[in-house]
Amino acid sequence: MFEAVEELIGEHADLEKQLADPAVHADQAGARRLNKRYHELTPIVAAYRAWKQTGDDIETARELAAEDPDFAAEVRDLEEQREALTEKLRLLLIPRDPSDDKDVILEIKAGAGGDESALFAGDLLRMYLRYAERVGWKTEIIDSTESELGGYKDVQVAVKARGQSEPGQGVWARLKYEGGVHRVQRVPATESQGRIHTSAAGVLVTPEAEEIDIEINPNDLRIDVYRSSGPGGQSVNTTDSAVRITHLPTGTVASCQNEKSQLQNKEQALRILRSRLLAAAQEEAESKAADARRSQVRTVDRSEKIRTYNFPENRISDHRVGFKAYNLDQVLDGEIDAVIQACVDADSAAKLASAASA
Repeated sequence: MFEAVEELIGEHADLEKQLADPAVHADQAGARRLNKRYHELTPIVAAYRAWKQTGDDIETARELAAEDPDFAAEVRDLEEQREALTEKLRLLLIPRDPSDDKDVILEIKAGAGGDESALFAGDLLRMYLRYAERVGWKTEIIDSTESELGGYKDVQVAVKARGQSEPGQGVWARLKYEGGVHRVQRVPATESQGRIHTSAAGVLVTPEAEEIDIEINPNDLRIDVYRSSGPGGQSVNTTDSAVRITHLPTGTVASCQNEKSQLQNKEQALRILRSRLLAAAQEEAESKAADARRSQVRTVDRSEKIRTYNFPENRISDHRVGFKAYNLDQVLDGEIDAVIQACVDADSAAKLASAASA
């Protein structure tokens, strides 16, 4: 069992050696990648070593129990520990979402229900802000459109971790399950007859895009030189100083003829090309994020609900995993760990089942 962990232990040891080399830290981006992977493997290695040690301890305790029955209880305790470590290791070995450590942009949009929906959107915003405060995350409201009664028609908030998160505790790892339509059942403040109304708000969660570094392979470039055109200048129309650079994989073109020398024009054209490729990469990343947003909430429609907040019964229900609790007041005050954990556990169980049947 867990034979594949031996390979991960070797990788962990190799990463430890690399990170101990000062030369590695000259490349800060590379060092961050190595440190992130080392941080991911550390709990797996620690759990595996504890699992193996417990197995050895069980064998020793069994030998002692054969001579002295008083050690039988210790054997049972160690077997329970090993069973718990086995389950922990299985969970740690589930393939991780590569975005789990990323910060997120969380958007809440009022939907069906008019002013009441906007008020509910404000309640959801407060819930997430309080939750972030409880777990030590930073929040920043990026943009918002308030309603006349004090709620929000639309609000976007950035949620960021402070420092490096433990595996499975990153912002995206916890909040990615919040995307969907949230339905509320309560008597609105505007209702004079005391009737319960149903309205909805949509929550959109996407990993925050990181700054994209553009690396250009010189073999992907076609560089053409030609004579500058235009008024004035001793070198204009006399030397091939103008430069046009084409990025062959994308067809992106940048040119420059303003500088006097071909080398200067080449450098300027490369600067322009890098900026254009960066803009294209960011647009592609944003497009993928938009696709993820659309997959979470197609429309803010009550029929597509993932969760219901029932005020008369003080009940919170997550319809995806069958979670139900009667502490809605505490949930809206930011105590949403239990409902999030129910989603995490269901996701882990599905992945374990998929791995077992593969």
